[in-house]
Amino acid sequence: MRTLLDLVLPAECGACRRPGTPWCGECARSVAGPPTRIHPLRDPGVPCWALSRYRGPARQAVLAVKERGRRDLAGPLGVALAAGLAELRAPGRPLILVPSPSRRASARRRGGDPVLRCARSAARSLDGCQVLPCLRVWWGVRDSAGLSARDRDRNLRGRVRAVPLPADAAKAQVVLVDDVLTTGATAQACARALAAAGTYLDDILVTCAA
Repeated sequence: MRTLLDLVLPAECGACRRPGTPWCGECARSVAGPPTRIHPLRDPGVPCWALSRYRGPARQAVLAVKERGRRDLAGPLGVALAAGLAELRAPGRPLILVPSPSRRASARRRGGDPVLRCARSAARSLDGCQVLPCLRVWWGVRDSAGLSARDRDRNLRGRVRAVPLPADAAKAQVVLVDDVLTTGATAQACARALAAAGTYLDDILVTCAA
C-alpha cells in the first residue's frame, strides 16, 4: 500500500529508475565530480569544466529534468553543481552564476527553466553566491538538438543578448552554468554577449559534456 509520501514524491530514481527513491546514491556519484577540464570545438575563450560525460546516469538525469518533468532533480543536481563550483572558486571573491538562457517556448514546455532552477539550488549551498539570469535568447533560435556545429553557430549568431551586470560584479568570479556542453557554440555565444555588455567570464561549468 502506497504511503502519502509516495504520492507526493516520485517513486523511482530520476536517472536509473530504481524504485523507492527519487535519486539514488549510485547515480549521485555519477555527477559528483570533481570538475574535469574540457576543450569544445567552439572555444569560448575561458576555461570549460564538466562534472560528467553525457552518458549513463548523468545523461538520464539531465533528460529527466528537461523532457520528463522531473523538477525535483534540480535539488540534487544543484548540490552537485555547488560542489564543483567550490572546487573552482577563487578564495575571497564573491561568486556570480549566470545561467545559460533557454528559449521561452522550451521553458514553458518544461514548467520553467531547468538550468536556472539548478543554478539557484547550487547558490543556496554556497556562501557569497548569487544567481543573475542576465542572458536572453532572441526570436528565431531553434532547438539545437541534432544541429551540426556550423548550424549551431548560425542558429545563435546575433541572437543571444546580455543585460549589463551591476558595477560590483567586476569584483566577483563570474561563472556560466549549463546542463550540457556539446560543440561549445552556445557557450561561445554567451561569452561574447556578456563581453559586449561589459562582463567577462572566469569559467564555464556544465553538468555534462557531450
